[in-house]
Amino acid sequence: MKAVVFHAKQDLRIEDVAEPTPLPGQVKLKNAHVGICGTDLHVYYDPDTCGSDFSKPHPITGAQPPQILGHEFSGTVVEVGDGVEDLKVGDRVAAWPIYHCGTCHPCLTGRPAGCTTAGFHGLTSHGGGLATYTTLKATQCFKLPDSVDLRLGALVEPMSVGWRAVRRSGAGKGSRALVIGAGPIGISVFIALREHGVEAIFVSEPSAMRRAAIAGVGATHVIDPMSTDLAKAIADLTGGAGVDFVFDAAGIVAALDQGISLLAPGGSAVIIGVHSTTMIVDPLTLLLREITIGGSCAYDRQDFAEVIEAMSRGVYDPTGWVADVAFNDVESTIVALHSGQGVKALVTIGED
Repeated sequence: MKAVVFHAKQDLRIEDVAEPTPLPGQVKLKNAHVGICGTDLHVYYDPDTCGSDFSKPHPITGAQPPQILGHEFSGTVVEVGDGVEDLKVGDRVAAWPIYHCGTCHPCLTGRPAGCTTAGFHGLTSHGGGLATYTTLKATQCFKLPDSVDLRLGALVEPMSVGWRAVRRSGAGKGSRALVIGAGPIGISVFIALREHGVEAIFVSEPSAMRRAAIAGVGATHVIDPMSTDLAKAIADLTGGAGVDFVFDAAGIVAALDQGISLLAPGGSAVIIGVHSTTMIVDPLTLLLREITIGGSCAYDRQDFAEVIEAMSRGVYDPTGWVADVAFNDVESTIVALHSGQGVKALVTIGED
């Protein structure tokens, strides 16, 4: 079968690889659609910054490059291994790609994404979504209702990132929130905020294309921080009160620093975007204004289930911000996304 295989920095190849067979407890999927994620860009351009040590076997999965990529994906069950009872051939699923040890403190306290040795299918595993077929544990598959197609199913993973950030933040009815960045994760945060009852949502995004994308899903206060004084705009929109929550979906230190300055006393900043540089925070500012700064990483099973339920109600519409690309165009799409072209790309997996 055909697969997109990562070998090393900027070394991505389409190769013929062996078709997998499900082990006990696993299912074999015919992959349908796969999202190209910001993490894939980090793997391609600077693998040392993506949180995984590719120089040695992963401690849970034992995998290391060459690695089939693709951790945001959906597919149809075509074969089940021994012991699988909850899935059958023909079921359509979204993949929950996390591997976790089950014994560390985060795992024992219900935070598998925080596992000290966490891995991901399609990043540090035996396979991935960017192939004709893959196998994974049946427990890593979420069945899709009839109202959620496979294309939308491939967006469950990235949309769950924003959902978790909002759910953990405590933002709700009456809150005021600023979203920094209108890429896929910024869009996921915006939709999740709206679903959690937040009406006063402001978005800061320098790209005209991305401003249009998030406006297309319903954002009404979208600000270009390059041409508009963001601090003044937020002050005008909030009557000088500031915002209760800042969600950093951009991973840019200067933008996060400004966002923190726009928080009302007692406000919280939630970091979701991956930063490549460090920042200096004045502890006295945090103390006197009682500001909280935290992070939100990936998602858990609850987030996947709630996003799929929201999708079944028509909450998520990919029109206008998701582009479909061909299997052979994965590398050129990564290059384009890295240069700022496009918002979200879904790879359509065809027959060999």
